[in-house]
Amino acid sequence: MSEMVFNAIDLFAGCGGLSEGLRQAGFRTIAACEIDPVAVATYRINHPDVHVFEEDIRRIDPSSIREFLKGEPLHLLAGCPPCQGFSSLRRLNKKRSVRDGRNSLVDEYYRFIDELRPLTIMMENVPGLQNYFKFQDMLKKLKGIGYRFDTAVVNVANYGVPQRRKRLILVGSLLNEISIAPRINIKKTVAMCIGSMESVEETLDPLHKIVAKHTEKIMEMIRQIPKNGGSRTDLPKRYILECHKRENVGFNDVYGRLKWDDYSSTITGGCLNPSKGRFLHPSEDRSISAREAALLQTFPKGYKFPKDATKTKISLMIGNALPPEFCRLQAKNILEHLVVNHG
Repeated sequence: MSEMVFNAIDLFAGCGGLSEGLRQAGFRTIAACEIDPVAVATYRINHPDVHVFEEDIRRIDPSSIREFLKGEPLHLLAGCPPCQGFSSLRRLNKKRSVRDGRNSLVDEYYRFIDELRPLTIMMENVPGLQNYFKFQDMLKKLKGIGYRFDTAVVNVANYGVPQRRKRLILVGSLLNEISIAPRINIKKTVAMCIGSMESVEETLDPLHKIVAKHTEKIMEMIRQIPKNGGSRTDLPKRYILECHKRENVGFNDVYGRLKWDDYSSTITGGCLNPSKGRFLHPSEDRSISAREAALLQTFPKGYKFPKDATKTKISLMIGNALPPEFCRLQAKNILEHLVVNHG
Protein backbone atom coordinates (compact mmCIF):
# COMPACT_ATOMS: atom_id res chain seq x y z
CA MET A 1 0.00 0.00 0.00
CA SER A 2 1.46 3.36 -1.06
CA GLU A 3 2.05 6.06 1.53
CA MET A 4 -0.63 8.74 1.52
CA VAL A 5 0.40 12.10 0.10
CA PHE A 6 -1.06 15.21 1.68
CA ASN A 7 -1.34 18.10 -0.76
CA ALA A 8 -1.41 21.85 -0.16
CA ILE A 9 -1.95 25.11 -2.01
CA ASP A 10 -0.05 28.27 -1.03
CA LEU A 11 -1.82 31.57 -1.68
CA PHE A 12 0.15 34.86 -1.59
CA ALA A 13 3.29 32.71 -1.67
CA GLY A 14 5.96 35.43 -1.72
CA CYS A 15 9.46 34.00 -2.05
CA GLY A 16 8.36 30.67 -0.57
CA GLY A 17 8.80 30.76 3.21
CA LEU A 18 5.43 29.12 3.86
CA SER A 19 5.93 26.50 1.14
CA GLU A 20 9.35 25.68 2.59
CA GLY A 21 7.74 25.05 5.97
CA LEU A 22 5.04 22.92 4.35
CA ARG A 23 7.67 20.88 2.51
CA GLN A 24 9.66 20.28 5.69
CA ALA A 25 6.47 19.19 7.49
CA GLY A 26 5.66 16.60 4.83
CA PHE A 27 3.09 18.36 2.61
CA ARG A 28 3.35 18.40 -1.17
CA THR A 29 2.52 21.88 -2.44
CA ILE A 30 0.88 21.46 -5.84
CA ALA A 31 0.14 25.10 -6.70
CA ALA A 32 0.96 28.59 -5.50
CA CYS A 33 -0.20 32.11 -6.30
CA GLU A 34 2.01 35.20 -6.25
CA ILE A 35 1.88 38.48 -8.18
CA ASP A 36 5.41 39.86 -7.68
CA PRO A 37 7.72 38.70 -10.50
CA VAL A 38 10.94 38.72 -8.45
CA ALA A 39 9.28 36.78 -5.63
CA VAL A 40 7.94 34.33 -8.23
CA ALA A 41 11.44 33.89 -9.68
CA THR A 42 12.79 33.18 -6.18
CA TYR A 43 9.96 30.75 -5.48
CA ARG A 44 10.55 28.83 -8.70
CA ILE A 45 14.28 28.47 -8.05
CA ASN A 46 13.61 26.81 -4.70
CA HIS A 47 10.32 25.01 -5.47
CA PRO A 48 10.68 23.98 -9.13
CA ASP A 49 7.98 21.29 -9.00
CA VAL A 50 5.19 23.65 -7.91
CA HIS A 51 2.95 25.30 -10.50
CA VAL A 52 2.93 29.04 -9.81
CA PHE A 53 0.09 31.31 -10.93
CA GLU A 54 1.91 34.59 -11.51
CA GLU A 55 -0.95 37.06 -11.45
CA ASP A 56 -3.31 39.07 -9.29
CA ILE A 57 -5.28 36.58 -7.20
CA ARG A 58 -8.44 38.61 -7.81
CA ARG A 59 -8.26 37.50 -11.44
CA ILE A 60 -7.74 33.80 -10.72
CA ASP A 61 -10.67 31.41 -10.95
CA PRO A 62 -10.27 28.80 -8.16
CA SER A 63 -11.56 26.16 -10.57
CA SER A 64 -8.34 26.59 -12.59
CA ILE A 65 -6.45 25.36 -9.54
CA ARG A 66 -8.85 22.49 -8.89
CA GLU A 67 -7.51 20.58 -11.92
CA PHE A 68 -4.16 20.15 -10.13
CA LEU A 69 -5.95 18.09 -7.46
CA LYS A 70 -6.74 15.39 -10.04
CA GLY A 71 -9.90 14.40 -8.22
CA GLU A 72 -8.26 14.26 -4.79
CA PRO A 73 -9.47 16.40 -1.87
CA LEU A 74 -7.44 19.48 -1.02
CA HIS A 75 -5.86 18.71 2.33
CA LEU A 76 -4.60 22.20 3.20
CA LEU A 77 -5.16 25.70 1.84
CA ALA A 78 -2.55 27.97 3.38
CA GLY A 79 -1.73 31.61 2.86
CA CYS A 80 -0.89 35.04 4.17
CA PRO A 81 -3.06 37.71 2.51
CA PRO A 82 -0.96 40.91 2.41
CA CYS A 83 -2.42 43.24 5.03
CA GLN A 84 0.38 45.72 5.59
CA GLY A 85 -2.29 48.30 6.31
CA PHE A 86 -2.58 46.63 9.72
CA SER A 87 1.12 46.42 10.53
CA SER A 88 2.21 48.19 13.73
CA LEU A 89 3.72 51.07 11.77
CA ARG A 90 0.75 51.59 9.48
CA ARG A 91 -1.67 51.60 12.39
CA LEU A 92 -0.06 54.81 13.63
CA ASN A 93 -2.06 56.42 10.81
CA LYS A 94 -5.46 54.77 11.28
CA LYS A 95 -7.26 56.38 8.36
CA ARG A 96 -4.51 55.52 5.92
CA SER A 97 -4.20 51.94 7.18
CA VAL A 98 -7.89 51.09 6.83
CA ARG A 99 -7.90 52.48 3.27
CA ASP A 100 -4.97 50.28 2.25
CA GLY A 101 -6.33 48.22 -0.68
CA ARG A 102 -4.39 45.12 0.35
CA ASN A 103 -6.67 44.68 3.35
CA SER A 104 -9.44 43.42 1.04
CA LEU A 105 -7.35 40.39 0.11
CA VAL A 106 -8.76 38.59 3.15
CA ASP A 107 -11.93 38.30 1.08
CA GLU A 108 -9.94 36.59 -1.68
CA TYR A 109 -8.59 34.02 0.75
CA TYR A 110 -12.14 33.17 1.84
CA ARG A 111 -13.28 33.02 -1.81
CA PHE A 112 -10.80 30.20 -2.42
CA ILE A 113 -11.86 28.41 0.77
CA ASP A 114 -15.51 28.62 -0.22
CA GLU A 115 -14.84 27.32 -3.73
CA LEU A 116 -12.27 24.59 -2.96
CA ARG A 117 -13.52 23.50 0.50
CA PRO A 118 -10.10 22.29 1.74
CA LEU A 119 -10.13 19.83 4.63
CA THR A 120 -7.92 22.19 6.64
CA ILE A 121 -6.85 25.82 6.41
CA MET A 122 -3.99 27.87 7.81
CA MET A 123 -3.64 31.64 7.63
CA GLU A 124 -0.94 33.84 9.14
CA ASN A 125 -0.95 37.62 9.35
CA VAL A 126 -0.11 40.74 11.34
CA PRO A 127 -1.72 40.99 14.81
CA GLY A 128 -3.61 44.15 13.88
CA LEU A 129 -5.86 42.16 11.57
CA GLN A 130 -7.44 40.31 14.51
CA ASN A 131 -10.12 42.92 15.18
CA TYR A 132 -10.64 44.02 11.57
CA PHE A 133 -14.26 43.56 10.53
CA LYS A 134 -13.35 41.65 7.36
CA PHE A 135 -11.41 39.08 9.39
CA GLN A 136 -14.25 38.76 11.90
CA ASP A 137 -16.75 38.39 9.04
CA MET A 138 -14.59 35.65 7.55
CA LEU A 139 -14.64 33.73 10.85
CA LYS A 140 -18.45 33.90 10.88
CA LYS A 141 -18.57 32.63 7.28
CA LEU A 142 -16.15 29.80 8.07
CA LYS A 143 -18.38 28.67 10.93
CA GLY A 144 -21.39 28.86 8.63
CA ILE A 145 -19.89 26.43 6.10
CA GLY A 146 -18.78 23.92 8.72
CA TYR A 147 -15.26 24.86 9.76
CA ARG A 148 -14.06 24.55 13.33
CA PHE A 149 -11.10 26.78 14.01
CA ASP A 150 -8.65 28.23 16.46
CA THR A 151 -7.03 31.65 16.24
CA ALA A 152 -4.62 33.63 18.40
CA VAL A 153 -1.72 36.07 18.34
CA VAL A 154 1.52 34.23 19.09
CA ASN A 155 5.23 35.05 19.23
CA VAL A 156 7.23 32.99 16.75
CA ALA A 157 10.13 33.01 19.23
CA ASN A 158 8.17 30.29 21.05
CA TYR A 159 8.26 28.12 17.93
CA GLY A 160 11.97 27.73 17.24
CA VAL A 161 12.48 31.03 15.45
CA PRO A 162 15.40 33.20 16.71
CA GLN A 163 13.49 36.47 16.65
CA ARG A 164 10.71 38.31 18.41
CA ARG A 165 7.84 38.46 15.95
CA LYS A 166 4.18 38.50 16.90
CA ARG A 167 1.80 37.03 14.35
CA LEU A 168 -1.88 36.23 14.06
CA ILE A 169 -2.44 32.57 13.24
CA LEU A 170 -5.67 30.87 12.16
CA VAL A 171 -6.08 27.12 11.69
CA GLY A 172 -9.34 25.45 10.74
CA SER A 173 -10.76 22.05 9.85
CA LEU A 174 -13.87 20.49 8.33
CA LEU A 175 -13.03 17.20 10.03
CA ASN A 176 -12.91 17.86 13.75
CA GLU A 177 -11.85 20.31 16.43
CA ILE A 178 -8.37 21.69 15.77
CA SER A 179 -5.93 23.82 17.73
CA ILE A 180 -2.88 25.92 16.98
CA ALA A 181 0.37 24.00 17.48
CA PRO A 182 1.63 24.11 21.08
CA ARG A 183 4.67 26.20 21.96
CA ILE A 184 7.96 24.31 22.03
CA ASN A 185 9.68 26.80 24.36
CA ILE A 186 13.17 26.07 23.06
CA LYS A 187 15.09 29.31 22.87
CA LYS A 188 17.00 29.66 19.61
CA THR A 189 19.45 32.56 19.81
CA VAL A 190 21.25 34.78 17.34
CA ALA A 191 24.51 32.94 18.12
CA MET A 192 22.94 29.55 17.38
CA CYS A 193 21.74 30.87 14.05
CA ILE A 194 24.57 33.01 12.64
CA GLY A 195 27.43 32.63 15.13
CA SER A 196 29.47 30.34 12.87
CA MET A 197 29.12 32.37 9.67
CA GLU A 198 32.28 33.03 7.68
CA SER A 199 33.33 36.64 7.06
CA VAL A 200 31.54 38.59 4.35
CA GLU A 201 34.92 39.30 2.74
CA GLU A 202 35.89 35.63 2.41
CA THR A 203 32.52 33.99 1.73
CA LEU A 204 31.65 32.38 -1.58
CA ASP A 205 27.94 32.84 -0.86
CA PRO A 206 26.71 35.81 -2.92
CA LEU A 207 23.83 36.43 -0.49
CA HIS A 208 26.24 36.74 2.44
CA LYS A 209 28.19 39.40 0.55
CA ILE A 210 25.13 41.67 0.47
CA VAL A 211 25.50 44.20 3.29
CA ALA A 212 24.69 47.89 3.67
CA LYS A 213 27.26 50.46 2.59
CA HIS A 214 27.72 53.62 4.67
CA THR A 215 29.49 56.95 4.62
CA GLU A 216 32.62 57.27 6.76
CA LYS A 217 30.66 59.41 9.24
CA ILE A 218 28.11 56.64 9.77
CA MET A 219 30.86 54.01 9.95
CA GLU A 220 32.62 56.03 12.64
CA MET A 221 29.39 56.07 14.63
CA ILE A 222 28.83 52.32 14.14
CA ARG A 223 32.32 51.53 15.41
CA GLN A 224 31.49 53.34 18.67
CA ILE A 225 28.28 51.39 19.36
CA PRO A 226 29.04 48.82 22.09
CA LYS A 227 29.32 45.24 20.89
CA ASN A 228 26.71 42.59 21.66
CA GLY A 229 23.47 44.50 22.09
CA GLY A 230 24.64 48.12 22.16
CA SER A 231 22.46 50.94 20.89
CA ARG A 232 22.80 54.47 19.55
CA THR A 233 21.60 55.63 22.97
CA ASP A 234 24.94 54.36 24.35
CA LEU A 235 26.98 56.69 22.13
CA PRO A 236 29.07 59.62 23.41
CA LYS A 237 27.36 62.86 22.44
CA ARG A 238 29.90 63.74 19.76
CA TYR A 239 28.93 60.64 17.76
CA ILE A 240 25.16 61.12 17.93
CA LEU A 241 23.67 62.11 14.57
CA GLU A 242 21.97 65.50 14.43
CA CYS A 243 18.67 63.86 13.51
CA HIS A 244 18.87 61.78 16.73
CA LYS A 245 19.58 64.67 19.09
CA ARG A 246 15.99 65.85 19.22
CA GLU A 247 13.64 64.44 21.84
CA ASN A 248 11.15 61.77 20.77
CA VAL A 249 12.96 61.11 17.51
CA GLY A 250 11.60 57.60 17.12
CA PHE A 251 12.64 54.05 17.69
CA ASN A 252 15.59 53.36 20.00
CA ASP A 253 16.41 50.18 18.07
CA VAL A 254 17.66 52.24 15.11
CA TYR A 255 21.42 51.60 14.71
CA GLY A 256 21.29 48.96 17.44
CA ARG A 257 23.30 45.76 17.55
CA LEU A 258 21.86 42.28 17.88
CA LYS A 259 22.81 40.34 21.01
CA TRP A 260 24.44 36.92 20.67
CA ASP A 261 22.59 35.10 23.45
CA ASP A 262 19.16 36.59 22.76
CA TYR A 263 16.51 36.63 20.08
CA SER A 264 16.90 39.09 17.24
CA SER A 265 14.45 41.93 16.77
CA THR A 266 11.75 41.39 14.13
CA ILE A 267 13.31 40.90 10.70
CA THR A 268 11.47 43.40 8.48
CA GLY A 269 11.69 44.56 4.89
CA GLY A 270 14.34 47.04 6.06
CA CYS A 271 16.52 44.34 7.62
CA LEU A 272 19.65 45.28 5.65
CA ASN A 273 19.50 48.91 6.71
CA PRO A 274 20.48 49.67 10.34
CA SER A 275 18.73 53.03 10.09
CA LYS A 276 15.48 51.00 9.98
CA GLY A 277 15.99 49.01 13.18
CA ARG A 278 18.31 46.85 15.30
CA PHE A 279 20.09 45.26 12.37
CA LEU A 280 23.77 45.73 13.18
CA HIS A 281 25.93 42.63 13.61
CA PRO A 282 26.58 41.78 17.28
CA SER A 283 30.38 42.07 17.04
CA GLU A 284 31.35 43.22 13.55
CA ASP A 285 31.06 46.82 12.41
CA ARG A 286 28.45 46.23 9.73
CA SER A 287 24.83 45.46 9.19
CA ILE A 288 23.71 41.85 9.11
CA SER A 289 24.06 40.34 5.65
CA ALA A 290 21.17 39.18 3.49
CA ARG A 291 22.11 35.57 4.26
CA GLU A 292 22.16 36.25 7.99
CA ALA A 293 18.74 37.91 7.75
CA ALA A 294 17.41 34.87 5.87
CA LEU A 295 18.85 32.53 8.50
CA LEU A 296 17.26 34.57 11.29
CA GLN A 297 14.00 34.00 9.41
CA THR A 298 14.89 30.26 9.48
CA PHE A 299 15.35 29.82 5.74
CA PRO A 300 17.75 26.95 4.95
CA LYS A 301 21.33 28.09 4.36
CA GLY A 302 21.12 26.98 0.74
CA TYR A 303 17.94 28.92 -0.07
CA LYS A 304 18.59 30.82 -3.29
CA PHE A 305 17.65 34.27 -4.51
CA PRO A 306 17.95 35.59 -8.09
CA LYS A 307 21.41 36.97 -8.87
CA ASP A 308 19.91 40.02 -10.56
CA ALA A 309 17.57 40.92 -7.68
CA THR A 310 18.34 44.25 -6.02
CA LYS A 311 19.40 44.51 -2.38
CA THR A 312 16.17 46.35 -1.61
CA LYS A 313 14.06 43.64 -3.23
CA ILE A 314 15.92 40.85 -1.45
CA SER A 315 15.49 42.51 1.95
CA LEU A 316 11.77 43.00 1.28
CA MET A 317 11.29 39.36 0.29
CA ILE A 318 13.16 38.12 3.35
CA GLY A 319 11.43 40.50 5.75
CA ASN A 320 7.94 39.87 4.37
CA ALA A 321 8.33 36.07 4.36
CA LEU A 322 6.76 33.68 6.82
CA PRO A 323 9.46 32.01 8.94
CA PRO A 324 9.70 28.46 7.56
CA GLU A 325 10.31 26.90 10.98
CA PHE A 326 7.16 28.47 12.43
CA CYS A 327 5.22 27.26 9.39
CA ARG A 328 6.75 23.79 9.68
CA LEU A 329 5.55 23.36 13.25
CA GLN A 330 2.04 24.63 12.46
CA ALA A 331 1.86 22.44 9.33
CA LYS A 332 3.17 19.39 11.21
CA ASN A 333 0.38 19.87 13.74
CA ILE A 334 -2.18 20.04 10.92
CA LEU A 335 -0.68 16.97 9.23
CA GLU A 336 -1.07 14.97 12.44
CA HIS A 337 -4.69 16.18 12.62
CA LEU A 338 -5.26 14.94 9.06
CA VAL A 339 -3.68 11.55 9.76
CA VAL A 340 -5.93 10.99 12.76
CA ASN A 341 -9.14 12.30 11.24
CA HIS A 342 -8.78 11.56 7.53
CA GLY A 343 -5.80 9.30 6.87
